[in-house]
Amino acid sequence: MLNEFKQFAMRGNVVDMAVGIIIGGAFGKIVSSIVSDVIMPPIGLLVGGVNFTDLKLTIKDQVVEAGEVISQAVTINYGNFIQVTFDFIIIAFAIFMMIKFMNNLSRKKESEPSTPATPPPPPEDIQLLKEIRDLLKKD
Repeated sequence: MLNEFKQFAMRGNVVDMAVGIIIGGAFGKIVSSIVSDVIMPPIGLLVGGVNFTDLKLTIKDQVVEAGEVISQAVTINYGNFIQVTFDFIIIAFAIFMMIKFMNNLSRKKESEPSTPATPPPPPEDIQLLKEIRDLLKKD
């Protein structure tokens, strides 16, 4: 059973998938940072200086007595949902573009003309028949 697991884990597809997941996770963090730190602030500024992660609907206010919080506020954080949705759309688009680029590269490799393989020599009987035909043409 251990050998079977070793074969499965070391199979090329599984290792490639693991590398892809690790790189995808790191790539997702980069794109999330671009969305939250670079793209969303100007969009928030355009819609009135709103920070999307601060948008929320308060269902129940926080209860404070003598400076001590008795119960936390209950909120629906729809602004965070908007932020995460933008993250997803941009990450999905970036991955789509990366896969499209990689597919184009692999198509270019496949379409490169390879040197044609020399055909195998004809069998001896065919060669002999060709020689006879050529001798008969001379006469």
